[in-house]
Amino acid sequence: MPSHTVVVWDGGLDEDRVEGLEDYKAQRDPMPDDMEVQLDEIVTYLEANGIASVCDDGIEADDRIGQLAKRAEEEGYDVAIASSDKDFFQLINDRVKMLNPADKSGEPMDADAVEAKTGVRPHQIVDWLSLVGDAADNIPGVPGIGVKTAATLLNEFGSVDGIYERLVEVKRDKQRESLAIFESNVRRNQKLVALKFNLPMEPELDSLRKGFEDTNKLNKLYKKWGFKTSLTNFKKSNNKYK
Repeated sequence: MPSHTVVVWDGGLDEDRVEGLEDYKAQRDPMPDDMEVQLDEIVTYLEANGIASVCDDGIEADDRIGQLAKRAEEEGYDVAIASSDKDFFQLINDRVKMLNPADKSGEPMDADAVEAKTGVRPHQIVDWLSLVGDAADNIPGVPGIGVKTAATLLNEFGSVDGIYERLVEVKRDKQRESLAIFESNVRRNQKLVALKFNLPMEPELDSLRKGFEDTNKLNKLYKKWGFKTSLTNFKKSNNKYK
C-alpha cells in the first residue's frame, strides 16, 4: 500500500501557456452538467477513503502532479503516477513510474517503456512533443515531422538545440526547410509542453499521507448512490454492516 496518495484536479488553464498560444486546449468541450454535479461527491468519497484532494485556481493538474512527483522523488520516495497522459513521460526515471489505467497488463511504465512507445528517452520527451505537437492540448507541431521522424532526428542530434545548431546536416530538404520555417513554434512548444515545478501553494507531503477509511461514511455513501456491488463487498469486509 502507498504511504501517500493524492488526487489532483485542474484549477484552470495556465495563463502563461494561454498567452503563448491563444488556442491552447481551446478545442476541448466544456464539462457536461451531469458530470460537474458529481465532483463534490467524488471529493467526499475520497475523504472517506483517506485520500487527499488538491485543486488550486490557475494551476493545471499536470503541473501540480509534476511538482509533487519531483518533491517526493527528492525526499527518497518511489512515485507512481496513474494517468494515460504522455506529458508525464518527461518525469519517468528510476524512482518515478507511470501506471496507465488503460493498460490491462498493469505493468508500470519505466524509461525503457517510454522509449519503446515513442522512440526517445524521457529527458527528450519535451523536445519530441515540441516537434510533433500534441493534439490533446491543441499544440501544432512542425509540418512534415511525424513521431518517427522526430525520434530519428533527436536520436541523431540529441535535442532540439542540437538539431538547430546542425540544421544543415538534416538530410531531407523538405524536413530541413520546415524545421527552419517553424523554429519559433518549436521554441514556443517547448515552453508549453514542459511541466512547471516552481508553483505556489505546494502541499506538504505529510498532508498527503494515506488516512484511515471512514467506514460509517462509506457505508452511507454506497447506500445513497445505489452501489449495490460495492455495498455487498463492503459488508463482507466489514461484518458489522448488515
